[in-house]
Amino acid sequence: MESAERQRIEEAGETERARRVSGVCPAGSGSAAPRPASVPEVEVVAQAERRRFTAEYKRRIVREADRCTKPGEIGALLRREGLYSSLLTTWRAARDRGELAGLSPKKRGPKVVPPDPREQKIAELAREVARQKQRAERAEGLVELQKKLAALLGTPFESEQ
Repeated sequence: MESAERQRIEEAGETERARRVSGVCPAGSGSAAPRPASVPEVEVVAQAERRRFTAEYKRRIVREADRCTKPGEIGALLRREGLYSSLLTTWRAARDRGELAGLSPKKRGPKVVPPDPREQKIAELAREVARQKQRAERAEGLVELQKKLAALLGTPFESEQ
């Protein structure tokens, strides 16, 4: 009798575990536990996006933080806005240095250096020299060909020198 009772308890345990894991009662179970309709679907973003703050937003937050006089007001401000205290420190330091660029978003990556017009002119002249050398070599090759042809035909070759 004891083994039959143990088997019934194990079956009930399996049924309970299956219901808890899947949220659906297995066939043959007496109670049905429907899933609540108010549970929101969880959406996972493929890649997080970096937050960007406008210069005006940074200035407004720094001004609000400067107006805070009671203990805990700055913390409440940061929590409300979802900011870290290090951002506020960085923005205050930039403001104190007078760096307006420090309060605007910076473009990431290497700085673009405009090309020097002298270097452009040098490159253009080097291309022209190479083109002229190629023309001169082609002309010399034609002259050599004319000399060989004249020698084969037995006619005197007159070069203009």
